[in-house]
Amino acid sequence: MKEYFKVGKILYEGPQSKNSLAFKYYNKDELILGKPMKEHLKFAMSWWHTLCAKGQDQFGQNTMVRTFENEDPLKEAYEKVDAGFEFMEKLGIEYFCFHDRDMAPEGRTLEESNRYLDEVSDYVLEKMQKTGIRCLWGTANCFNHKRYLAGAGTSPNPEVFAYAAAQIKKAMDTTKKLGGKNYVFWGGREGYDTLLNTDLQKELDHYATLLKLARDYNIKSGLNAQLLIEPKPKEPTKHQYDFDVQTVIGFLKNYGLDKDFKMNIEANHATLAIHTFQHELAMARVHHCLGSIDANQGDLLLGWDTDQFPTNIYDATLAMYEVLLNGGLETGGLNFDAKVRRQSFTDEDLFLAYISGMDTFAKGLRIAAKLLEDKVFESFKEKRYASYQRGIGAKIEKREISLEELSEYALEHDQITNESGRQEQLEMLLNQYILENSD
Repeated sequence: MKEYFKVGKILYEGPQSKNSLAFKYYNKDELILGKPMKEHLKFAMSWWHTLCAKGQDQFGQNTMVRTFENEDPLKEAYEKVDAGFEFMEKLGIEYFCFHDRDMAPEGRTLEESNRYLDEVSDYVLEKMQKTGIRCLWGTANCFNHKRYLAGAGTSPNPEVFAYAAAQIKKAMDTTKKLGGKNYVFWGGREGYDTLLNTDLQKELDHYATLLKLARDYNIKSGLNAQLLIEPKPKEPTKHQYDFDVQTVIGFLKNYGLDKDFKMNIEANHATLAIHTFQHELAMARVHHCLGSIDANQGDLLLGWDTDQFPTNIYDATLAMYEVLLNGGLETGGLNFDAKVRRQSFTDEDLFLAYISGMDTFAKGLRIAAKLLEDKVFESFKEKRYASYQRGIGAKIEKREISLEELSEYALEHDQITNESGRQEQLEMLLNQYILENSD
């Protein structure tokens, strides 16, 4: 068997290790709150950024040459399968995520594209059975081809809508074949650039129709996956219909789909929506729709989706805090929707990037678990809202009071004393926990 990466198996060596090709914090079998770390952190390899990205950006050509490249796109697809599973085995990653057109090339016709996907996914299934590696989720790339220039489900052309539906059906069938427990919808071009040529109501209705058809097929086909929507505010369209978690929740409720879909939250998309990663996770959590995570980070100085590997311990700690409050991610996990920088063009850079990302979230998990065990923030919140457990607060909480009664109460109690929110103190405590657990 050909070896694609001249890197050995990556092992846990602890925080004192100086070996860059070793885990410092990700110790997969270490128990955290009663569960092995690998169960809290179901890391997944992104097929697209890991095996397909070659360093091209909107200003420059490819900078990377991979050992699995081949002039024949179909032969390269098979090479990518071998390389991908070698990569995952060496890193100890137990899951992968895929778009249909990442796994197999697009053919001259839809029938040919479907045949290619069948053939390559059969080979993927063989590799899965040999290695025990699983599919976290699948999805369809309904945004890259020129047919989707005006969207897929929101296209003004019904033939495009039908093509997208067929592509989604095939991607769902492939996800079922590979045992995927989740299926993701990323709007891509489901949005608009100008209202001068856009029937907003019709596009929203059509997008909801596509999601309803997919929901029904999810059950009919026996896939029975958790359906996930991935919010993103802009790029490639200027106004996307899945702007952020709250926008998607409103859309789903409006069309009666809120019981059928959860969220796949990406950190970089939160940044583009002018939110923190924690905000999007928390908003999904309190609405009981936190499903899975795309683990990456953006650049606050750039206005596009840079998809960098996560290295921010602060953000990772707060992210894992929300995940722990949520009781975990059920069928979801942490997909590294991240790519190495154009200047990081060697095969070894791929390993270094994944190690860094995995260690970052492992470290964040450890700190978040300690914060939760010590009830640092939860105790403060309990005290801050304690007045809702008595008197007028209890009546408000139980909805046992009218607007007239509240008005009468306020007239008699109009001298109000507030208490400090202690934001700076809490931020200091967060820093203290991060620093105290720095090794």
